[in-house]
Amino acid sequence: MNIGEMIKRFRDKNGVTQQTFADNCGVSKSYVSLLESGKSTRSKEPIIPSIEVAHRMANYMKISIDSLFDSVDGKQPVSLLEEPRAIAIPVLGFVPAGVPFEAIECIIDYEEIPVEMARTGEFFGLQIKGDSMAPRIVDGDVVIVKKQPTIESGDIAIIMVNGDDATCKRVLYHESGLSLISNNPAYPPSYFTAQEMERIPIQVIGKVVELRGKF
Repeated sequence: MNIGEMIKRFRDKNGVTQQTFADNCGVSKSYVSLLESGKSTRSKEPIIPSIEVAHRMANYMKISIDSLFDSVDGKQPVSLLEEPRAIAIPVLGFVPAGVPFEAIECIIDYEEIPVEMARTGEFFGLQIKGDSMAPRIVDGDVVIVKKQPTIESGDIAIIMVNGDDATCKRVLYHESGLSLISNNPAYPPSYFTAQEMERIPIQVIGKVVELRGKF
């Protein structure tokens, strides 16, 4: 029995909904659904919760960590000392202004990143809307973003403009401001002075570090 099956059995036995289980374990309902389905968005291996999340789940179900991490054949427990090779991060449909990332509920999927990458900072996925970054990044693609307030000139980043939904653009800094550049030549660059950057405002959410194309 795998982790998702144990969660499903616990919920069915105790009349607990996915939302209630998620709320008590500090995760999203979509993540619980993903675990129960046994499907991973990018690899054939099942998604393994982080150690912190696993402890919360085990405590809520009143079972041991070893029981939670039983292998699929039910014979060999998975040791928490063997850290998973991949960590699941949320994919957001949009980035709402002023909402802490841990409180965002617009999670539409999960992607996996290597543990080594996850150790370097906080990451999330964002589904691209529109064709402003085509042909390299197209509608429906997912970009992996490292959350950070500053970037280098020339980086592709997720930018919040005027507190609205975030946009994906290449950022070029100038002596007196910055330009937001689309890959698609049909969209002209947007230039903002330093004064406009503060007044509007223009906020860097994070740097795009990877593209996950959809087919």
